[in-house]
Formats: sequence, structure tokens, C-alpha cells
Amino acid sequence: MSNQKTDSKEALILNRFKYTTEEVIEKPFNWKQMWRLLSYMKPYQKNLLPLSIITVLITTAVRLIIPILIGVYVLDQAIINKDGGQLTLLVLLIGAMYAASYAANFYRIKWMNTLGQNVIYDLRKHLFTHVQKLSHRFFDERSAGSILVRILNDINSLQELFTNGVINLLMDIILLIGIFVILLSLSPELALAVLVIIPVMFFISTALRRKIRKSWQLVRLKQSKLNSHLNESIQGIRVTQASTQEKPNMMFFNGLNKENFDSWQNASKQNAMFRPFVEITNAIGTAVLIWYGAYLIQHGMTIGVFVSFAFYLGMFWEPISRLGMVYNQLLMGMASSERIFEFLDEKPNVSEIDNPVIVDEMKGQVCFKGVEFAYTSKRKALNGVDLTIGAGETVALVGHTGSGKTTIANLISRFYDPTKGEITVDGMEIKNISLQSLRKQISIVLQDTFIFSGTIMENIRFGRPDATDEEVIASAKAIGAHTFIEALPNKYLTEVEERGNILSVGQRQLLSFSRALLANPRILILDEATASIDTETELKIQEALRTLLKGRTAIMIAHRLSTIRDADKIVVLDHGSIMEEGSHEQLMEQKGIYYHLVEAQFKMLNAV
Repeated sequence: MSNQKTDSKEALILNRFKYTTEEVIEKPFNWKQMWRLLSYMKPYQKNLLPLSIITVLITTAVRLIIPILIGVYVLDQAIINKDGGQLTLLVLLIGAMYAASYAANFYRIKWMNTLGQNVIYDLRKHLFTHVQKLSHRFFDERSAGSILVRILNDINSLQELFTNGVINLLMDIILLIGIFVILLSLSPELALAVLVIIPVMFFISTALRRKIRKSWQLVRLKQSKLNSHLNESIQGIRVTQASTQEKPNMMFFNGLNKENFDSWQNASKQNAMFRPFVEITNAIGTAVLIWYGAYLIQHGMTIGVFVSFAFYLGMFWEPISRLGMVYNQLLMGMASSERIFEFLDEKPNVSEIDNPVIVDEMKGQVCFKGVEFAYTSKRKALNGVDLTIGAGETVALVGHTGSGKTTIANLISRFYDPTKGEITVDGMEIKNISLQSLRKQISIVLQDTFIFSGTIMENIRFGRPDATDEEVIASAKAIGAHTFIEALPNKYLTEVEERGNILSVGQRQLLSFSRALLANPRILILDEATASIDTETELKIQEALRTLLKGRTAIMIAHRLSTIRDADKIVVLDHGSIMEEGSHEQLMEQKGIYYHLVEAQFKMLNAV
């Protein structure tokens, strides 16, 4: 019986794994997209790029000239004529050319590495900056892990392309054209005999391209799934351990890891097929060279021309082999760039008009006029909401989970735009206000507060980066956080680690309050902000808020109704509609929804 249960559990995990696998979308190679990727080299077209090209031209010219010098001049002239002076000059010239090639290669590598790193830096900066500007809906639809993969892994995979791939492509194309022209000039009949294999090689290599590109697409896809699950597992490790789900989680991770491993193996196998194919072609070409070359020597071709031809033929297959590697880099770059540009092409759902109004000061009056909103097409979160919040007024939003309280807060901050109706602040529609100036006037404190890695001082100052140490400390004192901060080993300079794990939930919330209040907002939104704080701490915060909220517009969202009794107005929501509105006393007299909510909480507290 136990084994059957285990098998059933493993089957469920495997099914979960099965249905999270995505399909690779078949697309042709998009040269327009590749040029878009290469456009990130434009800022360096006046310095690093032309310098790198010059070094490539020097190196390529040396490689093309030396076989002619050795074959035609050293063998066919200096040695045959026993001209020691000419031989010495040729040796010195060849040595000087090798030295020039060495110097050019040194600077080519140096400048291309610098260019490649600069392009990667610019691309990552551009992507991160763009993601910062995207709307909340974008993050609602994607996991943090999948976003990290785009910014880190996908851009890292382009490093080799920009550092070596692009310039090697240019060098190899020039080298191939030069060698082909020289081979035809040395002996057209031998060149045609040896290179007759190239059309066959081109046909077969073309057939491999689709498979190679698809394999690298699959690698990026599997890496994204793996990183996304890894990030999720680390973030949710406490839940996993508390639910004793370590084994199922490891099984799921192993499944993703195995698919990632298999995709790499397959991509490497596809890549490995190209080089042996080039080597076989090289062997065939060499055999033709020896057989037909020997025949031509008997009919007048000089040994020097034959040696030069052999040099060039050996050089010919090398860039072809490298071009295969560069093409693989292009395919990898294509797979990554598709994913990068998918994000870069993402437009914010919330965007500014061309010339938005910049508001330096606000009174804080907020009006909702017939506002409707839906996160999905299936259900409305708000349904025709009309609400006026006066400047300096404290308004509490109450209602069951999913009634639309947090949605109202999100719309005020313009994290989303309403699907119908309009929202105004001080009489101006918020769509006409600059996002930065609007949000600068608003501070939000959430139930699940986020603490950044760094010091206590840095975390509070996040609300206003130009604040002095004295202002930070004053904010902490006002909210009641100063006492516990002073008890820490390094006080305000204590490092709090990622997500503030060294602090209690209540302490993290106090820091979040201090951060919000330091920003000195005209509109303060408290979304279940006191839910994680004990009653004693909450009483201290309530006392501080009575003073600090004077002159500010405050929107309080709370399930704990004891925290909103002193609000100027209480708005009761249900399924996205306003059902009741008034002060605590007025709503209690009506004996409606609010009355029953208070009564239910009172009974629950008494039962405890």
C-alpha cells in the first residue's frame, strides 16, 4: 500500500513537470533582429571598432602575402637562382611581417575584449533600465527567476559573440575571399578541381543550421525554467520545509535539471557535427590537390606555385571551420536575443503622455469617477466606483478579501490604469501627471514589507536618498523604531542582509514606516501595514500616526478594524463596489455590512 502511495505521488510530480514544459517556436533566422543586436556596437564605431578592424586587415594581409613570398619568391626565385642576398631580404621581410601580425593580433584581442565587455555592459544596463519602467502587469505574468535569466544568462551568452565572433566573422570572410582569388590566379584548373567539393559542403551545412538553431533555442528555454524554479525554491524554502515537501521539490528540480542537461548535450552534439564534416572535406580537397597537383607539375607547374597553393588550401579550410563556430555563436546569440528583445519590445501598460504635467506640490485630494478595472477579462476588480477623498483626510477601506481595496491603492499610485472612468488628484487626471512626480508624492507601506540588503540607515533613506543622518534618525524616532535600532550591535549601521532576515516581522514593518514617513508624502497608503505588528507596537504606531498624518491624505486598508476607528471616513467595499460610506459611528448606527464585520471580529476576539 505504501509503495502505491509513493508511486502515485511521484506520478503527480512527473505530471507537474510534464505540463510545465514549453514548446520551442520554429522561426527562420532573423537577420533584421541580428542587425538590431549588432547596433549596440554603434557607440564605439569611432574608436574601438575601427581600430579592431584595422588590426584585422593587417593580420589578414600578412597571412595572404606570406605564402606567395615563400612559394613564388623564396622557392622559385631565391633558392633556384641561389641568390643569397634575395633570400636574406625575403627572410627579413617575412620575419617583419610576422612581428607586425603578432602586434596586430595583440591589440585586436585587447580592443575586441574591451569592445565586447562594453557592449554587454550597455545591453544589460538597457534591459534592466527598461524592465524597471515596465508596469506591474508585466511582473504579474512572469516569475522573478525568468526575468533574472534574461538579464544575466541570456546577455552573458552574447559575450563570446561580441568579444570574438563578430570580428572573426569579418576576418574569415576577407581571408576566404582573398584565398579564393589567389588560388584562381595561381592555377584556375587546380583551384576548380580542389574546390568542387564546396557546393556539396554548403548544401549539407545548410541542412544542419535549422537543427543547430533549434537546439540552442531549447537550451535557453530549459535554462529559464531551471532558474525560475531555483529562484522560487530559495524564496519559498521555509514553506517547503514546513510542509515537508523537500523530496518532491528535489524530484521536480532533478527533472528540470535533467532536461537542461539533455538540451546542452543535444546542442553540443549538433555543434560537434560541423567540425568533423569540415575536416573530411579538407581531407578530400588535400587528396585532390596531391593527385591533380602532381599531374600539373609534370606539365609545367612550378614547385613554388604548388607549395603556395598547398599553403592557401590549408588556410582555406581553417576559416570555414571557424565560420561554423561563429555561425553557432550567431545561433546562440539569436536564441538569446529573441528572449532579450521580447522584454525590450514590451511596452508599459501604464505610460506617460508626451508632455506630462510635473507637479512639485500636491494638496492630496483624490477622486474616482465611475472607475472600473479588471486584472483579467473574467472578473472585474472594481465596478463603477465613485469616491472622493479630501485633501488631508484619512480614509479607511474595508471589506472581505477580493473586494477591491488594494486595487484602489494600486490605481491611485498608477501601477495600473482603469479600464473605464477616470481618477483625478487635485482636479487633474492622473494620466496627465508625470509618473515620477505623482509617485514622489505617494508613499506605500505594505503588509509584506521589503527590506534591501544593506544597513538600517540605507534602508530608511531609500524613501528619500538625499536625507541627512539626522533626518533618518528623526523619522525612526517618530515612528518608534529608534529604540530597537539602538539595541542592535552597530545601531543604524547594522547590516540587515537580504530581505532583512535578522529582523523580526514587526521590526521590518517599523523600518518600512520610517522609510515611508521620511519621504514626506502628501498621500500615504497603508495596505494592511499593521497586520504583522503586535498590539503594543501597534498602539505606539497609532499614536505616532495621529501626529504624522496631519495635513496628509491617508488611505488605510485593514482587516483589523480596531486600527481604523479614528478614520475620517470608512468605505466598505464588496465585490468591487462601494456598499457603505461614513464614519465609524455612522456605519455602526446603520447596522449594515460594516456593523456585522465589527461584530464578527469582536466575537472572535472574545472567543480567543
